[in-house]
Amino acid sequence: MRVFFEVLQVETSDSNNLYNITPQINTVIANSNINNGFVLINSRHTTTAITINENEERLLEDIRRFFTQLVPKDNHYLHNDIHLRDCPPDEPENAHSHLSAILFGSSETVPLMDKQLMLGTYQSILLVELDGPRRRTVNVQIFGE
Repeated sequence: MRVFFEVLQVETSDSNNLYNITPQINTVIANSNINNGFVLINSRHTTTAITINENEERLLEDIRRFFTQLVPKDNHYLHNDIHLRDCPPDEPENAHSHLSAILFGSSETVPLMDKQLMLGTYQSILLVELDGPRRRTVNVQIFGE
């Protein structure tokens, strides 16, 4: 079995947004010289997530609204008591982002067959930004032959 690893950098424009990173992952696959196996996609941040879903604008808006209602930004969270924590002075009050990330998860694994991600017709790999805008790092590791 061979292993190929590449890091993607994704510039996000705002919080509570989803970015289709499937095209970037397909580029990594093309460069890997691995035809069959599986692809692990992993976010390196505690306020982003990786998920697989349909990249349809109205559904993406539903997802944004759902998480805003489920984990409201203006609730009182202990993590947001910045004055009680040892952290940088510019630390954001972002507990809602951490909690949302837990619900989504930080990685996905997708089978690879003949250099193609084995995704369903409407499935895309999405980076979920919960605390942006920021420059985000995503690991893509491919295992196979």
